[in-house]
Amino acid sequence: MPGDLKREAIAIAVVTGALILVLPLIIGTYTLTVLAVYGMLGLSLGLIWGFGGILCFGQAAFFGLGAYAYAISAINIGESTIPMLLAVLVPAVFAVLLGAMMFYGRLNDVYLGVITLVVTLILFKVINSTAGPQYMIGNARLGGFNGIPGFQTLNVPGKPDAYIWGDSYFYVCAVLLGFVYLLVTVLLRSSFGRIAVGIRENEVRMSLMGYDVRARKTVMFAIGAAIAGLAGGLFANWAEIVTPNLFSLSQSAEIIIWCIVGGLGTRLGPVLGAAGLAYLKFLLGQQALVDNALVTGLILVLFVLLLPKGVVPALSGLWRVSVGRRPPGRIRRRRRSRHRERLHG
Repeated sequence: MPGDLKREAIAIAVVTGALILVLPLIIGTYTLTVLAVYGMLGLSLGLIWGFGGILCFGQAAFFGLGAYAYAISAINIGESTIPMLLAVLVPAVFAVLLGAMMFYGRLNDVYLGVITLVVTLILFKVINSTAGPQYMIGNARLGGFNGIPGFQTLNVPGKPDAYIWGDSYFYVCAVLLGFVYLLVTVLLRSSFGRIAVGIRENEVRMSLMGYDVRARKTVMFAIGAAIAGLAGGLFANWAEIVTPNLFSLSQSAEIIIWCIVGGLGTRLGPVLGAAGLAYLKFLLGQQALVDNALVTGLILVLFVLLLPKGVVPALSGLWRVSVGRRPPGRIRRRRRSRHRERLHG
């Protein structure tokens, strides 16, 4: 592992550990768990949109597929290890098939957004219409708009009766978020990640240089879907029920807003945007005076007008202006000494 990447991995581990210790003193672990899950979901879209240049309005589809894949397989298997793997694999395979169709079909950004949105709405409609007793996969009834409750939640691998819940489950989700963040960092530092950013900047030029743009975009799309599926599986364990609302249009829109507010083209931005806006929604949900959707829409408009690049790029730019561009102490002392020499002739 290169030196810079090793130092960044250590920094990620230290920050993750510090947050795990400090945040439960301020916010309950039950709320922090879902914030970590949403942070992972925001990171999944931030990867494929911010670094891959793939405008996806259907990230909620992969999130919902991961949750439903976990719930259905957990009911049939009675243990959580294989269902968690399926929560990652099913959305990834679905994304490979969908991505190959779109990218090898040479669709532009507008049509990519439309197709991913339509696929999400189709899944929402299909799952909603499975309320009858005939809609079963193995022993699992899909339940239609009522969803699927009562499945096996996360347990120690190989020990179905050793459940992981409460504070322990928060630690698992937080560590997984840090691990996924590290994997995204390694991916973006690799040649694959640098080429993906090059494709985002100029797809034609990268194609003329001999890179298979369509295959690389398909792989990037599948990686983002796998991360969203993992978030979906974790969310299913947190909520202990999965419903068609996971595929809803509002869920898709929220993920996009998280990335815009946090800052596209950054790793930390979508995570902070997701956690911050989700916590704000949680706080607003405790009152009935102001509608959540109205506040979220107002925040989006304000950020587009005042901070179009998002929170993290704005704070990064402010840091560079105030601190990063100051000359080192030795250079400043040398300049002062030269100035005194000029004054004294």
